[in-house]
Amino acid sequence: MLDKYSVPLFKPYLCKTARLISNKGVSADQVSIVGFMAGLLAVVLVATESYMAAAVLLILNRLADGIDGEIARQTQPTDAGGFLDITLDFIFYAIFPLGFALANPAVNALPAAVLIASFVGTGASFLAFSSMAEKRAIEHPDFGYKGFYYINGLAEGTETVICFVLMCLLPAYFFVIAYLFAFVCLLTAVNRVVFGYKTLKASADK
Repeated sequence: MLDKYSVPLFKPYLCKTARLISNKGVSADQVSIVGFMAGLLAVVLVATESYMAAAVLLILNRLADGIDGEIARQTQPTDAGGFLDITLDFIFYAIFPLGFALANPAVNALPAAVLIASFVGTGASFLAFSSMAEKRAIEHPDFGYKGFYYINGLAEGTETVICFVLMCLLPAYFFVIAYLFAFVCLLTAVNRVVFGYKTLKASADK
């Protein structure tokens, strides 16, 4: 919901940073991998209850996700790079709540599991529709910078980052934040399924 507002705000800075990094000979795929490694370390830090350090690496992970895409667009986007980017993103989103479950299994395990399950709903509806939209050459004008059809919803990248940061800042309330965001993700998944089905059906009827 917020991506179409936040992305244009940060895009100029990401473009400049991407150009500087690219000029040093660093590829988009390399940035994707380094960002993912930062995300993995963030999960470890959460599990050891080093929440502030985890928040820093979380931000670095998300910045890398924005920079790698800009490097790709400034050089030569590839299907392999796009695949790597989205796959590592979804893995990171799924394992970040796991860190809180490991930090306090008795309190956080169930809400973490519920949140991860809700991510399956948003991710599956997102990727399934994207593949069908590409097959039918359906484009989304609001997210033309994406390498695939970006079907938006209540829970997008910006909301997820805000949620994860709040978890790091308020770890004692992880279970509350996790349940609330899981509900938002559920609404997003339902919306995407309904919207995706209607869009594809209308496209087939033309």
